[in-house]
Amino acid sequence: MYKTRVEQAKAGVVTNEMKAVAEKEGLDPETVRQGVAEGTIVINKNKLRNIAPLAVGAKTRIKVNANIGTSSSLSDINEELEKMRVAVKHGADAIMDLSTAGDLPGIRKALIDQCPAAIGTVPLYEMAVIARNAQKSVLDLTPDDMFAVIEDHCKQGVDFLTLHCGITMQSVETFKETGRLAGATSRGGTIIMEWIHHNKRENPLYDQYDRLLDICAEYDVAVSLGDGFRPGAIYDATDRPQIEELVILGKLVKRARERNVGVFVEGPGHVPLHQVAANMQIQKTLCNNAPFYVLGPLVTDISPGYDHITAAIGGAVAGMAGADFLCYVTPAEHLRLPSIEDVREGVIASRIAGHAADVAKGHPGAIEWDHEVSRAKIALDWDKMISLCVDPYKARQYRDSLPPADQALCSMCGEFCAIKRSKAVK
Repeated sequence: MYKTRVEQAKAGVVTNEMKAVAEKEGLDPETVRQGVAEGTIVINKNKLRNIAPLAVGAKTRIKVNANIGTSSSLSDINEELEKMRVAVKHGADAIMDLSTAGDLPGIRKALIDQCPAAIGTVPLYEMAVIARNAQKSVLDLTPDDMFAVIEDHCKQGVDFLTLHCGITMQSVETFKETGRLAGATSRGGTIIMEWIHHNKRENPLYDQYDRLLDICAEYDVAVSLGDGFRPGAIYDATDRPQIEELVILGKLVKRARERNVGVFVEGPGHVPLHQVAANMQIQKTLCNNAPFYVLGPLVTDISPGYDHITAAIGGAVAGMAGADFLCYVTPAEHLRLPSIEDVREGVIASRIAGHAADVAKGHPGAIEWDHEVSRAKIALDWDKMISLCVDPYKARQYRDSLPPADQALCSMCGEFCAIKRSKAVK
């Protein structure tokens, strides 16, 4: 009988996956095994896929996810595949397929076949599309309909699933009572909310949670507990619906661990800067140090067109305070589907945020990267410095824009180069 990696870790077995993670993260294999056993580290890899395992959680490097996917306004599988390739090329550790139009199983298969990184999905999106194609309402879906789609995603090779299990009849009532400015902005979360409201029944993903865990255990797929009540405006941050859902998710984390399924928790969202660290600490306390996967967070609402910067500010603070996994935000956020260039910008911004937090936390080897770049700068070794940058392509574009006569130095300081003058003093 197949044993999940959590089950093996609890039995004291250090698997080849754990050894691979340990080598990549600069950790002792026993540290990884213990983290997987306790649930503070989650390894993402469907047993059907042949990819490097992706570890998220305590003592590991902060990871970055890139969302891609079709929509009703733009459904081009080739463009989404190119977005995936660009995201991975520029350092995304995982890809989430959020497609809501076109041949969803076909799109997913192409991504799984061609992507070398971990793949996540939100099965609720396909449930809604299936209902629409059958000329039914998503509100008429049965629990069996829902679980059939979830199992299809696992069978196809998806590595982690975002599932909105923490929305309950009680938490929907709390949401109705709360005077939110932006309401609820999670697509999957609002589908479940409306399903509960329409059917006057409990959320099947909560009510039949053990059934869900059985499916995930069979394929060693991790559960990413979606935050249906994440704030979509900083006005709504850290309110009753958000925290009440987090309390429920903490209980679901415990149940997943008991069933030997990897589990992490999704978080906000829009949070003002002074509340970011507190949000991380609340989650770590309520969810017993489960890995935390945050969207941004975005620390102000004024920046459409620049939301990758807003999210990087929040992401750096969140990572320093305990977040483990950053979902990128692109410049197109709140405006349109991201372009290929938007994807690149979003990945780079989140990678900078994650690295800044890794440096602050003293992750092994993180700050040495900075020192290598600094040594190259001081040596005026432009080629080496550019090769070490987080985005060599953009750095090279700026450098090559200089006239040849100015390329010995830079056009900022020119003859007043501080590096050359400080060397003269030394």
